[in-house]
Order: sequence, then C-alpha cells, then structure tokens
Amino acid sequence: MGTIAEGVDGLKALAGADLGHTEWFEVTQDRVDLFAEATNDHQWIHTDPDRAARGPFGGTIAHGYLTLSLIIPLFTELLTINGVTMSVNYGLNKVRFPSPVRVGAKIRLHGAVAGVTEVKGDGVEMLVDFTIEVDGGDKPACVAQAVLRHYT
Repeated sequence: MGTIAEGVDGLKALAGADLGHTEWFEVTQDRVDLFAEATNDHQWIHTDPDRAARGPFGGTIAHGYLTLSLIIPLFTELLTINGVTMSVNYGLNKVRFPSPVRVGAKIRLHGAVAGVTEVKGDGVEMLVDFTIEVDGGDKPACVAQAVLRHYT
C-alpha cells in the first residue's frame, strides 16, 4: 500500500523520505507494441522480435519513454495522497536511461522525496527522485527527478 499523505501538510512532512520500492512489473511485447502504435515509433529494436534477436540487445526492448511513462502508475503503489483536489506533472529536472529494458524483464520503481516547497494557489511542489530497476540488472533502466504539484 505504501505511504499515505494527508493533504499538503502531509506532503510537506515527507521531505527527505524514502518511499521504498514497488512490486515487480513485467514489461510485455504487447505493451511495447501498444506504445509504438500510440507514439508512431516502430523502430525494429522495439517491434520486430526476429530482427531484434540478432541485434545489439539480443531481443526487443522497451522504448525509453515507455519506461519513463511507467513511473506515474507505479508511483501510485508508493504514495497515496488524500485531501488534494488536483495533482499535475509539472516536469522533469533530469532523465537518463542507463540500461535498456528487455521485453519480458521485470522492473520496479524506487522513490525518494528530494524536497517539498509551497507554491502559489494553495499547493506544494514535490521533487521526487525515481529509479526504475531491472530485476537482475547491474544498472537502473531509468533515473529521473520528477516535479509534481499538488493543490488543495
């Protein structure tokens, strides 16, 4: 279930908190193909298992931006926020993709709250450091600092 924050005061109290890890999540070829269709990015390393098997990764891999997009649904396992009327993705301060996510791999998200500051409009801005880990991998698949805003 993860951490529960009650309103913006509860979010302020999380500054510096380690939110832990999610459960493992399998990245399937179907998900990669749907992402390719949605973004019109059909590069063979993502969508052609036969050709990709002979390529540099030994099989198809998830798009980097697919991996990045999984942060928000996985984040819901780490933090539940009650007492806010709206939450928005305000941006990203830094994103890197140190290693690929091979189709069939399992990933999980680690989150840590780097800071929480008040913003105009009865809200707070959270900086959250995210790491997407690959089961059995030496390097993370994605490291990103997200900027999230929450309003009462």
